[in-house]
Amino acid sequence: MSKRKSTEAGHRRKFLAVIDDTPECSRAVIYAARRAERTSGGLVMLYVIEPTEFQHWIGVENIMRAEAMDEAEEVLARFADLARRHSSVEPELVIREGAKSDEITALIEEDEDIAILVLAAGTDKEGPGPLVSSIAGKLAPTFPVPITVVPGTLTDDDIAAIA
Repeated sequence: MSKRKSTEAGHRRKFLAVIDDTPECSRAVIYAARRAERTSGGLVMLYVIEPTEFQHWIGVENIMRAEAMDEAEEVLARFADLARRHSSVEPELVIREGAKSDEITALIEEDEDIAILVLAAGTDKEGPGPLVSSIAGKLAPTFPVPITVVPGTLTDDDIAAIA
């Protein structure tokens, strides 16, 4: 684990929000954008394309990969617009392919300015969601940066008041 450099000259603390299709994802984006703005930091938004198991025909796999990349760009653009509506921070957009927890950890390792991972908890009865359960649960003792878990039930006004 490399040392975080967000407090050194020429660096700034970045908040990392993982983008997906869950309803609570917007809560993490708004919170991270507002915290970044209020602390003169940055916002990194990561979308991870999970690898497909379909490898029988390379042409079909390439089409599926291109479609997944188009979807990732579209979803990231939508959440970047959301971040801009709630703050003056211009987000960095990152798309990776692989296992979500591996790609999150790898990006944090590569970008020494990322100082906080922001996740949002799910609102259904099945628990906080797989990403929160995995990272904030199993990986938390060895995770390289602090993890902020935003309740998925917070309103925009609630977030504005605490961020």
